[in-house]
Amino acid sequence: MRRSRVTTLAAVALTGALALAGCAKDTGGGSTSPAGGGNQAESCKKNPVPAASGTGGATSGTTGPKVDASALKVGLAYDIGGRGDASFNDSAAAGLDKAKTDMGLKETKELTAAPNEPEDAKQSRLRQLAQEGFNPIIAVGFAYAKSVQAVAAQFPNTKFAVVDDDTVTLPNVTGLVFAEEQGSFLVGVAAVYKSKSCRVGFVGGVNVPLIQKFQAGFEQGVKAASNDANVAAEYITPAGDFTGFQDPAKGNVVANGEISRGADVIYQAAGASGKGVFEAAKSKNVLAIGVDSDQYNQKTVENSRDVIITSMLKRVDVAVYDYVRAVAGNTLSTLPKRFDLKADGVGYATSGGKIDDIKAILDAYKQQIIDGKITVSDKPSS
Repeated sequence: MRRSRVTTLAAVALTGALALAGCAKDTGGGSTSPAGGGNQAESCKKNPVPAASGTGGATSGTTGPKVDASALKVGLAYDIGGRGDASFNDSAAAGLDKAKTDMGLKETKELTAAPNEPEDAKQSRLRQLAQEGFNPIIAVGFAYAKSVQAVAAQFPNTKFAVVDDDTVTLPNVTGLVFAEEQGSFLVGVAAVYKSKSCRVGFVGGVNVPLIQKFQAGFEQGVKAASNDANVAAEYITPAGDFTGFQDPAKGNVVANGEISRGADVIYQAAGASGKGVFEAAKSKNVLAIGVDSDQYNQKTVENSRDVIITSMLKRVDVAVYDYVRAVAGNTLSTLPKRFDLKADGVGYATSGGKIDDIKAILDAYKQQIIDGKITVSDKPSS
C-alpha cells in the first residue's frame, strides 16, 4: 500500500530543505532514491499504451449561435492572488476578457480576497457587487460557498456562480465544478515519460479535498504509465491556512525537498506559490508542470519557462465564458454538470513543444477516459 506524507511548513527559515529531506517519504513502489537528486538514470519500464478508440471528443459551449451580452453587468470576486496570479484567477480573468471580445460585454467589476480574511469580508464583497447592480456575479473559488449561500438568498433576482463548488442549492446559484483529477492524470503520464529517475513529485498549496483531486489524478496517471514510478506528494500548508496558495518561498522549500530525494519532474497545484516551485526546478535543472493556466506563457513565471514542460489546464476560462454566455442567452440549463475532458473543462498544454513527442500517448489515455474505459478517482489512495 502506498503512503503519502503530507508535510506542513510553519516557517521557511526554521525548517529548510534539509529537514524536509530527512522527514518526508515517497509514495509508490520501487527502491530508495539516490541521494544525488533527480537526474540519475533509473529503470522505469513503461506500461503498454491503451488503444485510442471511440469518437468522443471535447465539446464546449464556446461554439454556437452568436450571443449579445452587452446588457449585462458582470461582477467577478477573485480568490486570493487575484488577476495576475499566473494560475487559477488568471484563468477566470481570461474567460471574462473573452466574453468582452466575443459577446460585447462592456461593464465589469473585479474584486479580490485577502489571505485568511474573515467570512464577513467575502460576504461584504459579494453584497457590494449585488447592491451596485452587477448580475451575474461570479465567485472564484470554493472558499466563497458559504458567503454565496448567504448573499444570494438576500438577492434572489441576482444570478450567482461559484467556481469549484456545487453545494449551494438556491435557484439563483450555479456551481461551476471540474474534473481536475482527469487532467492531472494526463500530466502524470507526461511526468513519467519525461522523468529520467522514475521519481516525480507533487506540491499542493493547501491540504483540502479540492487539491487532493489534483494529487489523486496525478498519482493514478503516473502508475498507469509505469508500475515502477514513485511519487512524492506534499502540501505547503494544512487545511484552514490558505497562505499555502500565496507563498512562493515555502513552495520553493517543499519542491527542493522533493528534488533532493530524487524527483526530477514536479507537478504543482499551489496557486501563486507555484512560482517558487518553478524556481526550485530551474535552480536544480529538473522539470516542472504547471496548473490551471498555460503557465509556459504566463509573464509572472517567464523566468522559469524553460523547465515547464506542460500545464494541467483547468479551464476556468471556459466555465466563466460559458456561464456568461448562458446567462446572456438564457440557456443556463445547457451548462455541463461538470467541466471534464469531454466538455473541454480540463486538459493539458503543449506550448513550448516539450511534450510533442508524447502527445499521441497522452491523447490515447485521454480518449480512454472520455470513453469511460479509464475511471479516474478524485481521492488519493491514502
